Amino acid sequence: MRTLKVGVVGCGGIANSKHLPSMKRSGKFEIVAFCDIIEERAQKAKKEYGTEDARVYTDYNDLIKEDIEAVYVLTPNSAHAPISIAAMEAGKHVMCEKPMAKTYAEAKAMVETAERTGMLLNIGYQNRYRADSLYLKKACENGDLGEIYYAKAHALRRRAVPTWGVFLDEEKQGGGPLIDIGTHALDLTLWMMDNYEPEMAVGSVYRKLADQKDTGNAWGDWDPEIFTVEDSAFGFIKMKNGATIHLESSWALNTLEVGEAKTSLCGTKAGADMKDGLRINRVSYGRQCVEKPDFEAGGVAFFDGASEKPADIEQRIFYNAVVNGEPLTVQPRQALCVTRILEALYESGKSGKPVFFDETH
Repeated sequence: MRTLKVGVVGCGGIANSKHLPSMKRSGKFEIVAFCDIIEERAQKAKKEYGTEDARVYTDYNDLIKEDIEAVYVLTPNSAHAPISIAAMEAGKHVMCEKPMAKTYAEAKAMVETAERTGMLLNIGYQNRYRADSLYLKKACENGDLGEIYYAKAHALRRRAVPTWGVFLDEEKQGGGPLIDIGTHALDLTLWMMDNYEPEMAVGSVYRKLADQKDTGNAWGDWDPEIFTVEDSAFGFIKMKNGATIHLESSWALNTLEVGEAKTSLCGTKAGADMKDGLRINRVSYGRQCVEKPDFEAGGVAFFDGASEKPADIEQRIFYNAVVNGEPLTVQPRQALCVTRILEALYESGKSGKPVFFDETH
């Protein structure tokens, strides 16, 4: 097994909570370069996860000149496209965090660069690699649900506004819960349906609770002065084959119906949801029934049942794609479709009108 030499741009929350630990666990990566606009963060990441002679930079243009095979882009959304494009132009494969980019135009430029240069471009939709997601995907591929013509993408929090980093900064992120967690739910839903041809989208985008105080927020009260994004957003998407998707997202909403990175699917043969674990509902022998797969590994005393974490699977798939030429699970044009729909919902929320998708754009 050979190791993969990589550089990391962005040494903040998502790097330290997801990518760096999972790369270290795999033992397949050598992180030889770190970049962050705050040098101390890059130095700290190097100390904890880098090789002894790893280099530290504050400008990604210097990092991409390194003798590395891949670049991890783990920055705020506004920086995803320029860094990813520069890295691919420099002959590096790219693992970019979700969402693909702040805008559809930026995401499209990323895809076009990947296709022109032949570099791999992977987007961090790790919820595809959960045990329930993989099981449901197999059921969908096998036709167990039949034609999936109605779905819901769930990303609802009651009071869990992220108060750190730049999450509340529209300029750097492009939006709030819709682009942050709604993107995961939409990606899961489109992937299960295997449908990436939207016809129309209409959305409602709200900033209704952001100015309140004594918020009961999971991470402490937010600052209304810097809360420049929405606190909830909802959308209705019609696909070209007639299927419809309802997308719901919030960081702060007066609801008890919470849950994120989940999907509900309605097909001609069966339905499925992730509301109480994975449940598949159908009629068998004239009776309504519900199937609930057991995802607790193990069952014998000498096996602890530890299963592979989604973030670890994500790293393994990226490693195998770069080193062994195996296919990526998240295809760039799939992620591009997610960004296209999210942008349309924001646009519709501002204009009050539906957005129709044109093949020429």
